[in-house]
Amino acid sequence: MFMFLFLVVALAVVVAAVTLAVVGGGESAPLPEAAPERLHDPLPEDRPVNRADVDSLRFPLAARGYRMADVDDALGRLGAEIGERDARISDLEAALAGARATTAPSLEKHGEHGGRVEDEQR
Repeated sequence: MFMFLFLVVALAVVVAAVTLAVVGGGESAPLPEAAPERLHDPLPEDRPVNRADVDSLRFPLAARGYRMADVDDALGRLGAEIGERDARISDLEAALAGARATTAPSLEKHGEHGGRVEDEQR
């Protein structure tokens, strides 16, 4: 019986010592509060977002945050879609500029009523 009480008291002393060591019951200064890591938004505010902006975007890590692979996949898809959109817009702008260039000379040949100059002379 005496041995059992001795082991219980020894166990309590060990648990108390470990708890004090972990909590830091000494005279050392407490650790400073760590500022939470925040996303510094590197996306430009003065121009539209392009593929390079999305490729360089990285989210901070968190203990209970997101799955990096999922976010990276989403960002990859978003970047690809923005790249395709920009290419399509460039193609459409080039086609529009070409259409305007070909219609400008023909507008000079038309009269006020939209007929050709040759038709008006007849």
